[in-house]
Amino acid sequence: MTSPESVTVRCQDNTSVGVTFSDRFSFDADSVHYAVELRAPGLAARVDGVVGWIWDSDLALFLDELATDYRGWEGERSWRTNDGDLAVAAVFRSGGHVGLAWTLRPWGGGRRRLGRVGDHLAGGRRADDCPRG
Repeated sequence: MTSPESVTVRCQDNTSVGVTFSDRFSFDADSVHYAVELRAPGLAARVDGVVGWIWDSDLALFLDELATDYRGWEGERSWRTNDGDLAVAAVFRSGGHVGLAWTLRPWGGGRRRLGRVGDHLAGGRRADDCPRG
C-alpha cells in the first residue's frame, strides 16, 4: 500500500482553515518525521520534522476514538507527540460536531507557540488516512 503525498484535515464550515501533514520520511524503525502546516485566515504556520515515535500514542487511533464516540463526551480530550511539537485538543459540540484545536511548537523552541487552529471535524476523512505518530 502506498501512502499519499499529503493528508489535509479541513474545517467543514470554513475550508480555508486546515491542517496538512506532508513530507513524511523515516531515519529508522523507531520514528516517522513529517511536516505539519496550519492554515486559517491571518495564520500560516509550518513545522518541519515533527517526530512521531513508535512508543507515542497514535494520532490516527486518537482520531478514530473520537469518531467512535459520535454520541459525545464530557470535557476535553487531548493528544500530543512525545516531544510536544504537535498537539490536538478535542471537544464535543452540538449537532454531532467535534471541535479540534491544533497546536504547533517547534522542537527545542521552548514554550513559544507557532500557531493554533480551531477546526471542526464531523465525519469525512477517516483517521487511518492520517500519519501515524
